[in-house]
Amino acid sequence: MRNDKTTEKDLMFKELKKDSKGFVFRSSPKQVNKSTKYSSFWMNDENDEYNELFGVTENKGKDLVQLASYKRAISNFVNIVTGDSIPVTFNNNDESFTDGKKVVIGANLTEKNFDIAVGLALHEGSHIKLSDFNFLKNLEVNVPAEVFVLAEKKGFGKYTVLNHLKTLLNYVEDRRIDYYIFKSSPGYKGYYHAMYNKYFYSKVIDRMLLSSEMREESWESYEARIINLHNTNRQLGSLKGLKEIWRTINLKTIFRLNSSEDAYRVAEDVYRIILSNLSDFTPEKEDSNSESTGNGEDSENSETGSGSSSGGSDDNTMSDEQFEDLLDSVENDSDSSENMSNDDGSESKELSEAQKKQLQNALKKQQKFLDGDVQKTKMSKKNLNDIKAIDESGASYENVGKDVDSSYRYDSKGKGTKCLVVKKLTRSLIESNQFRCATSYNLSNYKSDSSWRSSYNFVEEGLRIGTVLGRKLQVRNEENTTKYTRKDSGRLDKRLIAELGFGNANVFSQTFVDKFNKVFVHLSIDASGSMSGDKWNKAMTSAVAMIKAADMVGNIEVVVSVRTTHEGSGRYNSNNDVPFIMVCYDSRVDKLVKVKSLFGALDVSGTTPEGLCFEAIMDELIPASNTQESYFINYSDGQPYYGNKEIYYSGHTAEVHTKKMVNIMREKGIKVLSYFIGGSYDSDRENVAFKNMYGNDAEFVNVTNVIDIARTMNKRFLTKN
Repeated sequence: MRNDKTTEKDLMFKELKKDSKGFVFRSSPKQVNKSTKYSSFWMNDENDEYNELFGVTENKGKDLVQLASYKRAISNFVNIVTGDSIPVTFNNNDESFTDGKKVVIGANLTEKNFDIAVGLALHEGSHIKLSDFNFLKNLEVNVPAEVFVLAEKKGFGKYTVLNHLKTLLNYVEDRRIDYYIFKSSPGYKGYYHAMYNKYFYSKVIDRMLLSSEMREESWESYEARIINLHNTNRQLGSLKGLKEIWRTINLKTIFRLNSSEDAYRVAEDVYRIILSNLSDFTPEKEDSNSESTGNGEDSENSETGSGSSSGGSDDNTMSDEQFEDLLDSVENDSDSSENMSNDDGSESKELSEAQKKQLQNALKKQQKFLDGDVQKTKMSKKNLNDIKAIDESGASYENVGKDVDSSYRYDSKGKGTKCLVVKKLTRSLIESNQFRCATSYNLSNYKSDSSWRSSYNFVEEGLRIGTVLGRKLQVRNEENTTKYTRKDSGRLDKRLIAELGFGNANVFSQTFVDKFNKVFVHLSIDASGSMSGDKWNKAMTSAVAMIKAADMVGNIEVVVSVRTTHEGSGRYNSNNDVPFIMVCYDSRVDKLVKVKSLFGALDVSGTTPEGLCFEAIMDELIPASNTQESYFINYSDGQPYYGNKEIYYSGHTAEVHTKKMVNIMREKGIKVLSYFIGGSYDSDRENVAFKNMYGNDAEFVNVTNVIDIARTMNKRFLTKN
């Protein structure tokens, strides 16, 4: 199985060998402030109820968007650390943990156990990159026959031997690949520490290493103490040969091992040391046969004078073989007594019965980790499909509103709240029914004769109006080119070269092209409940008209988004609602057919987070330049109103924050055009608030005149700067 060819893995480890400091894990658990997480510097600080990552049941009402974000983050970590595109999937009935092709994560991810999940994923990902799974699967053919013979003398059969070697190999191989990550990506150490604190380090393991437990030379004792050699409480004098095993594995120079085969050779050497220190196996015999045999042997020994003096023989001398046996017995007794003392000279202590039970559970947990048999919560097929849809939509959370008064208090600043940003509306996302403003129910009932929504088709009406507007915008494609000759600079005009002999130096020409600047428009529509009915229909008609007109021209880019609120993990509880903004159409990547096939799924839902949504997409907005005009167009019908357990967003507080976001846009050169879609119940207070937020150029339009906004924008697009 040896391979003399230099592989990519060999080269990586040779590079790492330059660091001779070696690799030893932090050995025992420390008391860590549980509110501080390694990932807290980039993740939002949540107060979610703690859930175990590797349980056996799936909680209801979990936040699939957050799970999709976690999966995406873990996948990025794995790919960055390994340098390979290794798939990361949630655990389900169709997944295998040991195929060597993908990393499987549990479905019960929360922020509090995220570090553990990352550590485990990195560990599995590095196995996929660095371990030779074919060698591991065919381990039996690589074990020398003499090892089976030696083990048989100790009472171990073939399959038991293979299990023993696998345990030892797994331990050495884990140290080998984890060293690679520690040295190649030291910034990820914290995730590994979280993982090992979870699965390897515990108080009962520390007590075991210092106690009188696991000090008799048996496979169980060697196994328990070897897989904890990286714990600083290891007692190398607790078992015969353990010091030699420590030197053989040599964690400080584990980088010397370049392959799984190298790791196996070490594991085999360790196994030979263990076997050499175990007593030979003696089959138990039947009592009657034993007595008969014993009497016969005693009589025979008595007659020959080579046995015990109890046989009546006067010869009390010992044979050479008996003397050697006695020396071995004395030596073993001496070692046994020394084994009971710790390396620092302290006496080992007994474990209580309760502690012994805890120890067995802890050792089983360690063994399962070594075997790659870590339990991971399974995810239902529906949730898997929904997460896939969410992932494809680019949905993620952005932290917003850090400068907004928190939790209904006006005298303190909070940490803000999450805003859900969905970058792409897709059919699979609609069919997942994750977001109430875009559902399969809306889509199926959009053109149904029995549905109340069939009375007005904003898609068809918008396409009709947009076609008319688009024809007028065709002039934007025209370019006027003017050429000026006989200039003293510019490009040489070949027709005037002959005039150089007559002293004319003005033989250059200059060409000027007059054309319209490129235009970028982001149209954001309020999709709160108060926009229902005519307001929504006319607003969407206007949006579709602009999309259609821009599609006919080509040098106008249009992005349409809707904003509202989304129920978090605890559905139908407003305390878990988060601001929500979704890009429904982006002319840079989408075709017009998307409007025709998917826009019918859109409808109103939730409240009005306004400026919080603007803040979440601020980096996505394109600033103006010398060659491009940028517009941000807002449709809404009232003041911002939103709140959850983390933030209060209403009244003066929300107005100030929204105004701040609008001013940031204008500082980027983006022209902000805001339209208040009025109705019969508008108040003067709302009108004043609207002007405060969007400026004096904010306009109030009646619901019946919303479509005129598209025509107004057409006029702007036909004006040259």
